[in-house]
Amino acid sequence: MVNVEKLGVLLEKTSLRFECEGVLNPAVIRHNGRIHLFYRAVTTDNYSTIGYCRLSSPTVIEYRKEEPLLIPQAEYEFQGLEDPRIVQIEGLFYLSYTAFNGINALGALAVSTDLIHWEKKGIIVPQITYEEFKHFTNFKGSMSEKYIRFNEFQRIHTIPRRIDFLWDKNLVFFPRKINGKICFLHRIKPDIQVVVEVNELSDLSVEFWQDYFFHFDEYVVLSPKFDHEVSYVGCGSPPIETEFGWLLIYHGVHDTVGGYVYTACASLLDLDKPQLEKARLPYPLFYPEKEWEIKGEVNNVCFPTGCIVEGELLYIYYGAADERIAVASVNLDELLKELLANEIS
Repeated sequence: MVNVEKLGVLLEKTSLRFECEGVLNPAVIRHNGRIHLFYRAVTTDNYSTIGYCRLSSPTVIEYRKEEPLLIPQAEYEFQGLEDPRIVQIEGLFYLSYTAFNGINALGALAVSTDLIHWEKKGIIVPQITYEEFKHFTNFKGSMSEKYIRFNEFQRIHTIPRRIDFLWDKNLVFFPRKINGKICFLHRIKPDIQVVVEVNELSDLSVEFWQDYFFHFDEYVVLSPKFDHEVSYVGCGSPPIETEFGWLLIYHGVHDTVGGYVYTACASLLDLDKPQLEKARLPYPLFYPEKEWEIKGEVNNVCFPTGCIVEGELLYIYYGAADERIAVASVNLDELLKELLANEIS
């Protein structure tokens, strides 16, 4: 077992209106000697914006902005900007998030050169209905049944004249191009999928996604495998490049009599072909056990969304019980050694 040290709660909600109901699920990046944290801030009626704070060390806050950094500006994100992740690729910062308009939850993107001024690029995942998804994928057997079961609710709850798209969340970019291509992970329940062949974001056309779904099974990276993730899995923090592969910290979910339990999990993807999983921990890296993880807006949640490496330690930032932000650390070499002991043959 890997030894994980939980360092406690980093950020709590405040009396400020934009974050009075909760702060959670942060994006984290080190730049110019400081750690920058972009988090989901929730006000009443589950309305979310992106808040910002700066850290002088992995657990010490030196500045916290008293108003949102990013707010809804378009119909596709009218109900909020949720669960950001961040990477820097060739000098440009990519801040991905889930755009929610009260009906659809879809991966969107904002970019910046300085972490201060942001340009929104809109939704970049497919905007496809449940029926279109079934048509283009045309799965057979258990795979078809699995996706239909997890996404059937969208067909059942469709209202005439309302456009419901298949939810596509947890949009996470790799922090560099792979084989000259922009690569990212996304999640259509219950699996994690990958896009590995984009020269420019403008290549993500309707025709691109139609072809993608015709070959959808080729792009499934992780499927539920162990008991702690048996319900579904989802992308966590951006992949971390190591000599052994891309380290992916993700979340696994299992249903219990007390509701869903979200755990932090770890996997290793091939450096040149990230659609290939090399290894996976057969147990959670960590799970809800502290009071701040067990009780909150949603109970029993450890939802990792950001990581930084400082020396020999990997710091993992996560949403705790959908109400606060906490930090855990693990020795990176120890984690990689344990993963390599669980390679997939």
